[in-house]
Amino acid sequence: MNYNEALDYIHSTYKFGSKLGLDNIKYLLELMGNPHKSLKFIHVAGTNGKGSTSTFINSILLEEGYKVGLFTSPYLEEFTERIRINGENIPEDDLAEVTEVVKSKVDIMVSQGKPHPTEFEIVTAIAMLYYKLQEVNFVVLEVGLGGRLDSTNVIEDSLVSVITPIGFDHMEYLGNTLSKIAYEKAGIIKNRGLVVIHPQDREAMETIKEVSNERESQLFAAPIESIIIKKYDEYSIKFDVELSDEKFHDLEIKLLGKHQVNNAVVALTAVKILSRHNNLNVSEASIRNGLKKARWPGRLEVIRRKPTLLLDGAHNTHGAKALKKSIQEIFKYNKLIVVIGVLEDKDVEGILNEIIPLSDKVIITKPNNPRAISVDILGEKIKTFHKEVLIYENINDAVDKSLKISKEDDLVLYCGSLYMIGDIRTVLNKNI
Repeated sequence: MNYNEALDYIHSTYKFGSKLGLDNIKYLLELMGNPHKSLKFIHVAGTNGKGSTSTFINSILLEEGYKVGLFTSPYLEEFTERIRINGENIPEDDLAEVTEVVKSKVDIMVSQGKPHPTEFEIVTAIAMLYYKLQEVNFVVLEVGLGGRLDSTNVIEDSLVSVITPIGFDHMEYLGNTLSKIAYEKAGIIKNRGLVVIHPQDREAMETIKEVSNERESQLFAAPIESIIIKKYDEYSIKFDVELSDEKFHDLEIKLLGKHQVNNAVVALTAVKILSRHNNLNVSEASIRNGLKKARWPGRLEVIRRKPTLLLDGAHNTHGAKALKKSIQEIFKYNKLIVVIGVLEDKDVEGILNEIIPLSDKVIITKPNNPRAISVDILGEKIKTFHKEVLIYENINDAVDKSLKISKEDDLVLYCGSLYMIGDIRTVLNKNI
């Protein structure tokens, strides 16, 4: 099996849908010799910010000299982004080799009459085997969907469970109240485990506390109320924060948006709790350098200036609110040109209500995803805001138009779907 054959195989399993539950992944990993049981995990769940938080944790541990696996989804430009070690994507040859092993075990499952694993289950299994073969010190494991029944929750133990802000998303799977969604996210909490959380809305917080108490886990809330922003512009953010036992001054991150400061403090809290309870030494220098070096493409990412080209993968109302706030607080511009495409199973109105009123012109395009809302339907929704609307279903054409109509002092925002942001990033990098 070569790399392209491996990708074809992985993507061919998309047709098996998205099924929550652990029986399949448990059985598959058993056939593979349970590679996950020899790994040490930092498990990260939440609605928003879990990718950024995972990246901050990963970057700090790398600075300390550990060999760290980072498992995230979805990818922006290359599938191999999903499975990384020390900041490097899984090599194509390694992906092919490990996928062939996983496929052979899937074939056994199917021959035994077991349900075929989903694409995410197969990718999870590939990652577990790769990280074991590479003998990583830690795996920063981002949940795919929910938590309790997500494939990543096949792990029986974690060094620390991390829960980022919880909001309304994937309600068809997780429930239509914050309490129900929080219960699913809190499913990653282990018996007598360590839990670090971003402070939540009351309903979500109560549910997380109940699950922690039931499992006799220790719960630590990141002290985001102690954050003091010292410098804040479109290049970086400097801040102070006070944890329970120490103060940090002039920490700096390059990820933009005040919400990223919160994510950084959640990550810092997780690392300190991890260190304290596992006799690890993580120096202040590693914390400082790790936070500063952390990169998370496609999230308030400035890819060019004059005009300023801004990419953001906000794909729910909570993310759109953070995006709106960041645009208002950080950027200075003459006109805002919004290039947007959205998936139809998202809160389309909620996203539009936050972003479209800021715009001067709107270019509608369509993500390369079967769940994408049609450009005509999206166009009708946006026209109610009485904005100038242009429609280019092809992403290349939409990007080309945005570059042609923008002037040096304008801000061009590409947003609405992470699936689309990766394609736009590729197109822009070629143009630039």
